[in-house]
Amino acid sequence: MTIFPNAKINIGLSVTSKREDGYHNINTIFYPVVLRDALEFVVQIPGEDSDELTQTGLETGCSMNDNIVIKTVNLVRKKFNIPAIKIHLHKVIPPGGGLGGGSSDAAFMIRYLNRYFSLGLSVKEMTGMALSLGSDCPFFIENHPVIATGKGEIMTRVDPLLKGYHILIVNPGIDIDTTEAYAALTPSEPAVSLNDVFKKPVTGWKGIINNDFEEVIFVKYPEIKNIKELMYNNNALYASMTGSGSSVYGIFEGLPPVDDLPSEQWRWRGIL
Repeated sequence: MTIFPNAKINIGLSVTSKREDGYHNINTIFYPVVLRDALEFVVQIPGEDSDELTQTGLETGCSMNDNIVIKTVNLVRKKFNIPAIKIHLHKVIPPGGGLGGGSSDAAFMIRYLNRYFSLGLSVKEMTGMALSLGSDCPFFIENHPVIATGKGEIMTRVDPLLKGYHILIVNPGIDIDTTEAYAALTPSEPAVSLNDVFKKPVTGWKGIINNDFEEVIFVKYPEIKNIKELMYNNNALYASMTGSGSSVYGIFEGLPPVDDLPSEQWRWRGIL
């Protein structure tokens, strides 16, 4: 079975408070993007009793046992008697870039193990399993635009209002320490209702829908700020860093230009 786990972007991201469990409460919109990895699995041949993972595409820096896909299989196997499987992962979504690629791989693995082996897991059960793997992992179980609060696991559906718009995503290859980024922030409630502003035309989002992490990340990494400014200089309707970075996206009415971007920077264009 071959599946294609997709990326997400954050539209707005407010860190509202620190929790007693050490995590933070957030307020954001998770929006799916058709940038996709490829994930294939087959049941191992008779006599092979251990899982196998091979990878191509972008480097993840993870050993097989540390890869979230293998962790997902082991998690499902705690509840179900699944035979050993052979997995191939082709990474297209830049790891650690705020695009949710690893979380998507995990959630899609849960969904399709459930389908392939007829496990009978409900959406609620799959969502609970996904949450144990990452705060944004449950989003990819239903994979529909949502306002996310709590750690990101409390989700309320919103309309896919960006259908037909073009998107440009750029990743400068900078690894952001998420723990350090959170520590540098002072949590606060957003000044405006994200749900209300999201319903307004995209042309009115600039300067109103903000990502709190930009304030600290742009100071340390001005090259990320420069990408956002290039988006606006090339007629982006809205541009933002996604998650805690380092990927930046721009939303455009037509095909986004890429000529002004440094050639070594990873980029992807698509339609929402």
